[in-house]
Amino acid sequence: MQHRSPAAATASGAASTAAAMEPGVGGVEPAVTLDQVPRWSDPDQRLYTPSSSSATAEAADGGSEPAASTFLSFSDPLTGDDGGAAGGGCASASRFPVDHEINSRIYLWRGHPWNMEVDAVVNSTNESLDEAHSSPGLHAAAGSGLAEECATLGGCRTGMAKMTNAYDLPARKVIHTVGPKYAVKYHTAAENALSHCYRSCLELLIENGLESIAMGCIYTEAKNYPREPAAHVAIRTVRRFLEKQKGKIAGLIFCITSSSDTEIYKRLLPLYFPRDKQEEETAVSKLPADVGDENGETVIDERKIRIRPLPAGAADRTVATAPLDLPLESGLASSRSTFKLDSYLDPSFMSLIKDPDLRRKEQWEKSSQAQKGFNYARLLGYGDIGFPPLSAAEEYSLHSRYLAKANSLNLSEIAEMKIIYRGGVDSEGRPVMVVVGAHFLLRCLDLERFVLHVVKEFEPLIQKPYTIVYLHSAASLQPQPDLGFMKRIQQILGRKHQRNLHGIYILHPTLGLRTAILGMQLLIDGEVWKKVVYVDRLVQLFRYVPREQLTIPDFVFQHDLEVNGGRGMIVDPRTKHIYQRPSG
Repeated sequence: MQHRSPAAATASGAASTAAAMEPGVGGVEPAVTLDQVPRWSDPDQRLYTPSSSSATAEAADGGSEPAASTFLSFSDPLTGDDGGAAGGGCASASRFPVDHEINSRIYLWRGHPWNMEVDAVVNSTNESLDEAHSSPGLHAAAGSGLAEECATLGGCRTGMAKMTNAYDLPARKVIHTVGPKYAVKYHTAAENALSHCYRSCLELLIENGLESIAMGCIYTEAKNYPREPAAHVAIRTVRRFLEKQKGKIAGLIFCITSSSDTEIYKRLLPLYFPRDKQEEETAVSKLPADVGDENGETVIDERKIRIRPLPAGAADRTVATAPLDLPLESGLASSRSTFKLDSYLDPSFMSLIKDPDLRRKEQWEKSSQAQKGFNYARLLGYGDIGFPPLSAAEEYSLHSRYLAKANSLNLSEIAEMKIIYRGGVDSEGRPVMVVVGAHFLLRCLDLERFVLHVVKEFEPLIQKPYTIVYLHSAASLQPQPDLGFMKRIQQILGRKHQRNLHGIYILHPTLGLRTAILGMQLLIDGEVWKKVVYVDRLVQLFRYVPREQLTIPDFVFQHDLEVNGGRGMIVDPRTKHIYQRPSG
């Protein structure tokens, strides 16, 4: 198969587009051949920037945004934009080592699959295979014959795939598959069903002697599957399948149509399809803790069959048969001596590896022992802070699950309490998150939903340096969360939160709060809580964050006047602006 550089592909795409727009053609989008799509393994793919002349070729993608082949950088799903430097020195073995043969079969394209001139394209549909729930635009491009054939198939089950002719499409066949509905409660089932969708499509491709396939994102917005977790499942399933069947597939194209999916695939493809040792080493620490089994499906410990290998020397034991003419009793006696059944019934051979429940019990016992050293923290009212720390991969997985759940829920009642909300920017342009302690009404708050709200609100901020302003004014009258609760939130937000947090400005701190902060510095995380700056007066806070960048409740101004007695300041009662009192 001949392959051209992205620049040549752009020129060809522009020529094809111009030809397609000639009179008599009717403005039909041109077919895109496999040699027009950049390979994932192309060394110049990350260096190539489309010139102004490539704007015409973008018409083939149905949009005006840059093509997905503009891979200038890859941000890190765990550490942001500095991921390239994080992986050097990693001693762990890679779960997805560099494989140039596999990489040469992977393509990434910004556009719809049905514009591709390949052996098969994938249609994400529902159990009835009807046009209304299929990939938008597919049936219109294929013609009425596709819907008529789909009606004869008798539907399709979730996770399975069926094949039809492609009719007016440039492809030879259409593979229809049904993605799962997503619910956090059944996360594992949805993940494995989605993995089975991709695997079923690829198996059907091979069974019919086909070699190239274009796949869009199988999940649909109507089924609530979070985009990034779905991309992890798709990419890792394809990788595991190609590890076994790469000789039977010539090309697999990931077709993406939105800017959000483009960014996700640009970040995740190097983790599962690294093109050099640097990407492979970086991926070791950036991949989620669970990347599935040999097929890419989620591993469920409770469903594993766990049998230990034969004991040492068992393979050398000879098995003799009893003579046929011996009496039954003698035969049994001879069998006992020659078969050495007692040896084969050795507990080391017959026993199962410890089941997950037993392992969890041991972990809880270890955790309980670790917490004994923190009993004094509970006695002081700091809560349970003795649970073990998480690895980077575990924190990333934990954060992803909370974020997916938060995005699937309506948390408006928590937002209306105004416990946390976005401010403007501080004096150096960093975004500000405002926390109002007096609004934290512990008796009226669902803590689990509050944590989800925190994760959702902080997610846009923690990607880059940011600042927290905590208004403790009059908050001493309300019950406050303990240190154990604060440590758990810190674990869920993860390392990006810790690294990118510039400072925490605490207004009107009390002695009890200062003591709690000291406890957090000593017992939870000195790196984060040593960034605290105590601010006794509002005018001092405005040195760090300009007044116009903050929405401050009225009672905070009143509290400031009561505590500080208006010394050295004048408050405008109408605008709530505070001015320094002129000296003299």
